[in-house]
Amino acid sequence: MLKYIFKQSLILIFLLAGAMFIVFMFLHLSPGSRDYGNATPEAMAIWEWREMHGLNDPLLIQYARYMAGIFRGDLGNSHRTGAPITQEVMQRLPHTLRLSFITLSFSLLVALPMGIIAAVKRNTWIDKMSMIIVLIGISIPVMWLGVILIYLNAMYIGGPPLTPGRHWNSFILPIITLGTAMMAAIIRSTRSSVLEAMGQNYIRTAQAKGLSGGKVIRKHILPNIIIPVLTSFKANLGVFFTGILMVEITFAWPGIGLLMIQGISARDRPMFLGSLFMLILFFALLNFAVDIIKAFADPRMRRGSLC
Repeated sequence: MLKYIFKQSLILIFLLAGAMFIVFMFLHLSPGSRDYGNATPEAMAIWEWREMHGLNDPLLIQYARYMAGIFRGDLGNSHRTGAPITQEVMQRLPHTLRLSFITLSFSLLVALPMGIIAAVKRNTWIDKMSMIIVLIGISIPVMWLGVILIYLNAMYIGGPPLTPGRHWNSFILPIITLGTAMMAAIIRSTRSSVLEAMGQNYIRTAQAKGLSGGKVIRKHILPNIIIPVLTSFKANLGVFFTGILMVEITFAWPGIGLLMIQGISARDRPMFLGSLFMLILFFALLNFAVDIIKAFADPRMRRGSLC
């Protein structure tokens, strides 16, 4: 198992370096070298500013310098304020982590029982209602759902003004908005996995022995749906992280996503790069954690990875 974790850790490092290389290349594309021989004072001032920040160096040198800074925990300084980006990112990171983990926990705790019940009550009104929820959750755009919930909260529910991250009720609408798509995907995956398991011979044998429905689900079905559910969870993490950006913009949530958008608006490239790196790192670590959990649940993954 330690060899598997070590191998996955190496893959994680290379993926981070590769992702940042692609982002860095696209962000720093330039039309080529400029001739400042007869340049205006304004153009020369720009050149001096770029020289001071190392932006006139070859692109690969800039990338290597930036990655070396990352390994030292230094994400550079903001071009707009001059403040260390690491400090700003670490102030915003807890808000994004808190929202993400509460949303993912909520999605799993709600979706798993709903998927199991929908499979057990197949073709009943419960099953049909869960499929309607799945259809809505997969189809509805995240930002549009957030705007609708804000409107309903203000016009009909009469809820208090939203103060991001200050009170537990400020989490309700962002959690529903962000978790709907993930919850729908897990419900669908859980339902199909349970239906497939219920058709297996060992389930019929357990039922024939007189085991109750609850024991059959706990002892025989749940252990066999862990891998498909985790696979579906991992496959939808990309959509989830896109949703983080949309939710933080919609609800003015003071997290990493909003900081990245603010960096884009201010044309502050170091701020944008630092925020994006933290989101990529968060995404990669979640994928890493899911792979490790899957390896614990299915030893065949560990043996296959070492072949």
